[in-house]
Amino acid sequence: MSRPNAQSMKPATAAKKLDVYLPATPPQFQENAITRAELAALQEDPPQWLKDLRKNGPHPKNLVAAKLGISISGLTRGDVDKAMTTEQIDQLLADKPAWLIAERESYQEVLREQRRIKALHADQARES
Repeated sequence: MSRPNAQSMKPATAAKKLDVYLPATPPQFQENAITRAELAALQEDPPQWLKDLRKNGPHPKNLVAAKLGISISGLTRGDVDKAMTTEQIDQLLADKPAWLIAERESYQEVLREQRRIKALHADQARES
């Protein structure tokens, strides 16, 4: 990896763009700036460590929330405060604890309301 400059990014930024949990990445990735070209190469032809992380985790909170069908705030309310592996996520989905069921219902209601408001705005824009 290369030195920081205007065309490079911090490892945390690169990990976010790759949708991976930074502490689970190799030390070389964590300790060096990543250029845009290196990021593009990782996206186009991911090395085995990146494929494994994307498949098995641990996953960052945004992906955990998406896989569970809830918000990131819902994770916090469910006392999930760390990254989770795919296996742990699958186990939660199989067990269906009460907090997860409630959070999924709440999240779906929020999404329905967002769609309703978007449609309302679209209708108002057409009438104008």
